[in-house]
Amino acid sequence: MDERNPETLPAVTLLATGRMRIAADTILLRISHTGMNYADALSYLMIQLPMYQRIGAVAYKSGLDNTYRLDEYFMHPHRQFKTIHVAGTNGKGSVSHMLASILQEAGYRVGLYTSPHLLDFRERIKVSGRMIPKNEVTRFVKNHRAFFDSFQPSFFEISVFMAFEYFARQKVDVAVVEVGLGGRLDSTNIITPLLSVITNIGRDHMELLGDTPNKIASEKAGIIKPGVPVVIGESQQETREVFRQTAALRNAPIRFADEILAIDDSRMMHNGLQLFRVRKGNQIIHTDLACELLGHYQRKNILTVLVAAGMIKDLGFPHEERDLYAGIAKVVTNTGLHGRWQVISDEPKVICDTAHNADGIKAVMNQAAETPCRNLHVVIGFVNDKDLEGIFSYLPVNARYYFSRLSVPRTMNENDLASFAARHNIQGEAYTSVIEAFSAARASASAADLILITGSTFLVADFLASRK
Repeated sequence: MDERNPETLPAVTLLATGRMRIAADTILLRISHTGMNYADALSYLMIQLPMYQRIGAVAYKSGLDNTYRLDEYFMHPHRQFKTIHVAGTNGKGSVSHMLASILQEAGYRVGLYTSPHLLDFRERIKVSGRMIPKNEVTRFVKNHRAFFDSFQPSFFEISVFMAFEYFARQKVDVAVVEVGLGGRLDSTNIITPLLSVITNIGRDHMELLGDTPNKIASEKAGIIKPGVPVVIGESQQETREVFRQTAALRNAPIRFADEILAIDDSRMMHNGLQLFRVRKGNQIIHTDLACELLGHYQRKNILTVLVAAGMIKDLGFPHEERDLYAGIAKVVTNTGLHGRWQVISDEPKVICDTAHNADGIKAVMNQAAETPCRNLHVVIGFVNDKDLEGIFSYLPVNARYYFSRLSVPRTMNENDLASFAARHNIQGEAYTSVIEAFSAARASASAADLILITGSTFLVADFLASRK
């Protein structure tokens, strides 16, 4: 890997590399004289523009003024294809990828917009499982940079319109669009979809979305559009009425997936798939629904996907049951989704998961407790705006911890994290990178142990990048 070339750097490393930030003006000066290549376009997007993943809340736009301005400039590209809109605290990425995979299996040309990415910016924008080509990214930035410079929209705002413009030119039949943050004020919320999906509500991004589940739900309910049906994945007591009232006000039919379907049983198969048996009322409707995603938390996501897929069928995108089965069974193969209870190796078993809030960590640690192993080693790190009190209430005290710095400026200092952990009777050592932390865990682990890498999308990205 050439560390001088931003094109070959993992995205998270590029964001944190001090010399890249210092050299930004030099890069842009060179672009003006020599023309733009993909590395230049990537540098412009990730260094020059306000980016939430890099600098946090100051990059978050509190209104949609920039979004409407971009939409007018690009002549409303999202109106040229049908959409499905997916929001939620946890699970929205998995749900988005599974819905896209089902539609791909049915033969549709499917756009998929998700965020954040792990290793490659282009993961955010896919058509039928293929990432947007580098030359398309370069063309987009080169052709429209002058307009962007006139008012400097955020990285996320530009990436949304790169996706919409690309999907329109690619003539997709339908696009699955994942909300970036919240819902009501998210740049994706200019679409009028066929179907809205909200997976669940948890305590995350509270400084932006509100400090109670009710307030957070109100923000996410902002994607509910007049007359557009909505699926809610989990019927949580604290948020149920928020969704019901919003749907009633907007005359939007609403369904709660977990009130319609239930997982009767699930188990891991020797072929590397998770197998589900699904019940509707007293009737088993799926006896052997296989999925490449191995997290136990996919039990909730599967129900959301099944209800949403049934509604999509009635909204102009019919598909056969074989498409449903194949789409869920081959979601990783079809869409390239990674970092969800992803098994890296055995003896010792190494697993990474992008869980990054209290609910996500709870689910991951519950599954770790059910995974046979002699000792548990946890490589963990966080960005600096997380609810650590909530997260640490779910961390087992009998594991060995390796606290890691992330390669983004928003990282929580690894020594501060270790000190916080010690006050909660959780012991471990601090490391300046996930490479160092994992190396220490690997050196300490026996063949019968489990090493879990979790706590942040950026930590998992750093880890996966180190293995390339």
